[in-house]
Amino acid sequence: MSDHRPPAIFIADALGLDFLNSVATPAGTQVDWIADGEGLLAWLDQAELVPAEVLEKLRAEAMPGEMDHVAAQARTLREWFRGFVDVRKGRSVRSEDARDLEPLNQLLARDEQFVRVVAGGPAGPDGLELRTERRWRTPDSLLLPIGQALATVASQEDFTNVKACQGLTCTLVFADHTRSRARRWCSMATCGNRAKQEAHRNRAKAPR
Repeated sequence: MSDHRPPAIFIADALGLDFLNSVATPAGTQVDWIADGEGLLAWLDQAELVPAEVLEKLRAEAMPGEMDHVAAQARTLREWFRGFVDVRKGRSVRSEDARDLEPLNQLLARDEQFVRVVAGGPAGPDGLELRTERRWRTPDSLLLPIGQALATVASQEDFTNVKACQGLTCTLVFADHTRSRARRWCSMATCGNRAKQEAHRNRAKAPR
């Protein structure tokens, strides 16, 4: 199924919000990029959240239907976090909002990250670098980098800059990091252009 999907959409300027945009209506018909296990693997690959070799290893080791089950968990996580964002976008997040993030904290508590010293880094091939890595024991571990991206949005993003595209049928959200904070569209090439065309048609119909 995933082979028939267009490339995933990454326009939000915040990866956690791009995860919310993993279901959208880019051409008038809804597309869910994580509707099944293969779709989830493809989205994680395009988002560069999981190394390709890890995705291949987990795909090969998964039991029948196991990846589809993880994709279902990812969709549940997506819609839960959408609810958190929808009621807070356009205003500042307050400390008491942390109580509503407990399901996310429970997911993050399952993480198995560690650091190790490896060759390379900013100093070049002869230097050393402290690298953070993760143990990918089961397909469920694919939810962990997603959870980390959501936690980054919740804790570091200014929600007064989180907006929904003003396109009439668009469902995409984004973080407005423009200098003027005047971004209105997911993309000027799509919804922005459609709005310009509609405004032009309306002006042409107006009586003179």
